[in-house]
Amino acid sequence: MKLTPEANGVYAIAPTPFNADGSVDETSLDRMTDFYAEAGCTGITVLGIMGEAPKLDAEEALKIATRVIRRSKIPIVIGVSAPGFAAMKSLTHQVMAAGAAGVMIAPTPSLRTDDQIVAYFRQAVEAIGEGVPWVLQDYPLTLSVVMTPNVIRRIIVENPSCVMLKHEDWPGLEKISTLRGFQKDGSLRPISILCGNGGLFLDFEMERGVDGAMTGYAFPDMLADVVSLSQKGRRDAAHDLFDAHLPLMRYEQQQGIGLAVRKYVMMRRGILSSDAQRKPGTALTVTAKSEIEFLLSRVARHDPRANLAPVKTA
Repeated sequence: MKLTPEANGVYAIAPTPFNADGSVDETSLDRMTDFYAEAGCTGITVLGIMGEAPKLDAEEALKIATRVIRRSKIPIVIGVSAPGFAAMKSLTHQVMAAGAAGVMIAPTPSLRTDDQIVAYFRQAVEAIGEGVPWVLQDYPLTLSVVMTPNVIRRIIVENPSCVMLKHEDWPGLEKISTLRGFQKDGSLRPISILCGNGGLFLDFEMERGVDGAMTGYAFPDMLADVVSLSQKGRRDAAHDLFDAHLPLMRYEQQQGIGLAVRKYVMMRRGILSSDAQRKPGTALTVTAKSEIEFLLSRVARHDPRANLAPVKTA
């Protein structure tokens, strides 16, 4: 179950289910873990940015990660990014001992120069151990750390245990082409590239040579279908399905309320018992919920998975 450069498909970024009182909803956590496998995902990523990891204490984070690892039949990647390497090392060793496939590391936002970025990941690998497979997270829109293709190549070349890039630059299509070009000219070894950003650009990212998605759209089963159709060369079918979901995907990608939208739809699908976030969090207004319901009804014209039971009103 260890992560390798051949990893592909959809690794769902899992939200953390909470009850209304802010406690972890373990029943929904189990149901969500089962759902991702049934939806065609090839892996799950826990404690990512959209998993509200900073709102968890160390004991909670380990308990959640361990519970998902032990229940899942597909590989689990654990986000271990932390302000210091001591916490990163501790969580990494514990989740790998529990059976995780690998860990994901994002750059700390204070990094600015290319040399600082490269040195940071070299030190991170020294901390967690060179035998731990890990994912390099490239998310400049949120983390404010810009990694050029050349910097990413330096990091991967210097650290053989880096087996995957989580690509979330925007725009990023040319970046994908450049990295795959490095592989063709022999200056970069093969590596898995999975893309994020809520899947907003997955249709063309697949055509640029990525291996799939690592993101958290509320219909990961659709993302899995788009990846499969693209891999089979069924371009029009992949784009038709993708286009049907695009308005809802766009709505879910709004800064500040994206997680609230995602959790609401997952609750509507019966995956989560509640759309609660741990405070501080953002709640959807009645108007926003009505807009989401309208978008779901439009998606349902093309994809029956969005044909959900009417919302119960008092």
